[in-house]
Amino acid sequence: MADWNQSIIDEFRSNGGTVRTMGFGRGLVLLHHVGARTGTPRVSPLATVRDGEDVWLVAASKGGAPDNPDWFHNLRAHPETEIETPNDGTVPVTARVLPPEERDAAWARFTAMSEGFRSYEQKTTRVIPVVELRRR
Repeated sequence: MADWNQSIIDEFRSNGGTVRTMGFGRGLVLLHHVGARTGTPRVSPLATVRDGEDVWLVAASKGGAPDNPDWFHNLRAHPETEIETPNDGTVPVTARVLPPEERDAAWARFTAMSEGFRSYEQKTTRVIPVVELRRR
């Protein structure tokens, strides 16, 4: 998985934010995060839903795994971070886990966007968190 993520990151950076692999197009951001326990800087490519000029939404789906992805735990520990975007370059953001009522509306946007997200929901018993990344 690390090699696959790195290939997506490389393609994103080489093509100004466009990723042809898996048909991602310009629908990804590169999330910078710091390990909650290790302090190690990391980058994760994530599908995003734009919610206005200053907000990006990301879902902690982890392919429908029973646990949340590491980046989710890292953002909870270190919510001040940055993302690389196709249109806005590198943007400093603050991460906020959406409360249930906001999460449900945001999650509906992910499932409407992609069959993949609908299938992730079917694979797990956990409620998949949605995180707002708001420009600082």
